[in-house]
Amino acid sequence: MNLYFDDFEVGARYPTRTRTITDEDHEAFCRLVGYDVPLFLDNEFAQARGLPGRICPSHLIISFSTAMTGDLFTGTVIALVAIDHARFLAPVRPGDTIRTEVEVVEKRATSREDRGLVVFRDHVYNQHDQEVFCNDKTVLVKTLPRPRTGNG
Repeated sequence: MNLYFDDFEVGARYPTRTRTITDEDHEAFCRLVGYDVPLFLDNEFAQARGLPGRICPSHLIISFSTAMTGDLFTGTVIALVAIDHARFLAPVRPGDTIRTEVEVVEKRATSREDRGLVVFRDHVYNQHDQEVFCNDKTVLVKTLPRPRTGNG
């Protein structure tokens, strides 16, 4: 999908795809970033702390959510400018299926007419429709191409 700055309306919500977090996803992410944290790798350790088992690292959830949000503007995104107000509301575990619903919170023009800033609020839900994570992402997005004016 290639939505432009002009296509987004404040208050609109966009559903995205789902993703089941496999054991392989979880373990590969932990290896990739160097997480050697028992809470992420050892079921018994996590259970001794009152959890049902090992949990996914927060940045794994952020990464999958960012990819889901990015589906809205694959060809029109210029840059991710900021991530704000991130809140982890419930643990996510290997085997959970997450989805992101993207809410347009704010949009504003920039000094350049070919781009604008959009603040998206990502609401991440698990397979039980429980919100497990939310955050605001400020993204620089292309505007719709304007007809050229002048002496052509």
